[in-house]
Amino acid sequence: MNTQKPQRIDKILSSSGYGSRKDVKKLIKAGQVFVNGNIVNDAGFQVNPFVDQITVAGEELIFHEHVYIMMNKPEGVVSSTRDNKDVTVIDLLDGEYSHRKLFPVGRLDKDAQGLILLTDDGKLAHRLLSPKNHVEKTYYVEVDGKLDEADTNAFAKGIQLEDFVTLPSKLHILESGNISRCYVTICEGKFHQIKRMMKARGKNVILLKRLSLGKLKLDESLEPGRWRELTEDEINLLLET
Repeated sequence: MNTQKPQRIDKILSSSGYGSRKDVKKLIKAGQVFVNGNIVNDAGFQVNPFVDQITVAGEELIFHEHVYIMMNKPEGVVSSTRDNKDVTVIDLLDGEYSHRKLFPVGRLDKDAQGLILLTDDGKLAHRLLSPKNHVEKTYYVEVDGKLDEADTNAFAKGIQLEDFVTLPSKLHILESGNISRCYVTICEGKFHQIKRMMKARGKNVILLKRLSLGKLKLDESLEPGRWRELTEDEINLLLET
């Protein structure tokens, strides 16, 4: 998804964390920016960041058009870019990517946990969230109540909720009892959907954890609240989704 078109040097440096356009212009004016070994003194100088060698204050710039971050969202954190009351997933980054306009791809309930993808790649986000693409999301779920084959069949057929009928989904029961454990895979993302589906079957969700988004799987070594950038292989998996 790299664009091979030349871009302004000040835009590239600003999006790579070297400050605002004003800050970058100061670096350029101070003679700290070189392209292919030649000093740059024009903020509008056009470069191809995937071809040209860019150095800033003696350090080579490795340019990434987009950032992709996997986070294990903890309970109590909201999936939004800003909130006046609650901590957001963006807040957990501690400003490290403040030069990027990152946003969460889709929602994960405040009291849910697990995989959430943060990026500034709008095209990829649209593709992952578009209902017509039927991108699967798998969750580990615990409910208060006994799950059985009738529930599995109901999920497979689609469940009538107050305002719509869900698309067919997968319910894989791990343990059935007073507290039941299962995996649920859906290709929608309506508000509180899994909770509403379970409630329609007479069960209350007591734990909800997203494990995967398309082909991307949660790194279980990430503690709740921790995050990391995706590997090249993981990015390619998303692009194939």
